[in-house]
Amino acid sequence: MATVLYITAHPLDPQSSYSLAVGKEFIEAYREANPGDEVVHLDLYKENIPQFDADVLRGWEKLRTGLSFDQLTDAEKSKVARLEATVDQFVAADKYVYVSPMWNFSIPPVLKAYTDATSIPGKTFRYTESGPEGLLTGKKVLHIQASGSVYSEGPLAPLEMGYSYLNRVLQFYGIKSIEAIWVEGTALKSQEQAQAIKEKAIAHAKKVAKYF
Repeated sequence: MATVLYITAHPLDPQSSYSLAVGKEFIEAYREANPGDEVVHLDLYKENIPQFDADVLRGWEKLRTGLSFDQLTDAEKSKVARLEATVDQFVAADKYVYVSPMWNFSIPPVLKAYTDATSIPGKTFRYTESGPEGLLTGKKVLHIQASGSVYSEGPLAPLEMGYSYLNRVLQFYGIKSIEAIWVEGTALKSQEQAQAIKEKAIAHAKKVAKYF
């Protein structure tokens, strides 16, 4: 049995979001194809993912200098413990499905905070004499990304920093199997054409679900 983290980063619902609509169809098809797997949904707009603020940085520094966890302030304890639980959950999973819109050429801030929370030395990667080494080899990732214009190819491709950012980070973790489903160009089309783009992406997602 595999554990799948279904990570969504959109504040609306599948009726209002192209990325969530495709993600919903994917995960339903995945569950049908893999009834024995555990799917854990992380709605990042409802999760408590601490940012790397002063409490986090001071708490980590105290632990590095030899203080015990009990010697941290209450705020430091709460945030450091939450970040530890977040990365441990991430490391324990076998597969990851990220669902997000492209905002300002990149990912929503809640997804950046989650990526920061999972980029922890000794957990997802480590430093060696020959350089950094990813620790999550053998895992799989799917990223479903929606955007109003087309960024997977063409003249706007150099501006794409959503999927490309996640791809680089996850490869840094040692993950080599990374696939993308693009739901793009919807803002450039009529409502009927945008719906057709979404339906095409859903059909693709259902095919991917069978082998992911």
